[in-house]
Amino acid sequence: MTAGDGQEALRLASERPPDLILLDMLLPKVGGAQVLRSLKNNALTAAIPVVVISSLPQSNEARLKKEGAAAYFDKSTLGLHQESDSLLTIVSTILSEQTHAASAAAIQAPDDLTRDIEGEA
Repeated sequence: MTAGDGQEALRLASERPPDLILLDMLLPKVGGAQVLRSLKNNALTAAIPVVVISSLPQSNEARLKKEGAAAYFDKSTLGLHQESDSLLTIVSTILSEQTHAASAAAIQAPDDLTRDIEGEA
């Protein structure tokens, strides 16, 4: 799905949480930095990985990662026009890690339930 501005992005992410968000920093209505903060402060969207794509100076990378971005890409060095696979690689890695973590949690959950039941008996 695609959002035309930051306000729409927040609404869509809450209504239909995606597996991953590619976020531009320069958005109308609500800027990308505020969108990132809002996503990470909302229980419904906090766990969604956010990959920031920006033309802003890379000096923002550390701050954005501290605020919850999973990765940061500078548009000018991304090489999308040259069929660079760096963005695809990081998206695949993040989604794979997310799937692995969800599988591990699902496997662990029955053990926790068994311990709870045995502890009550």
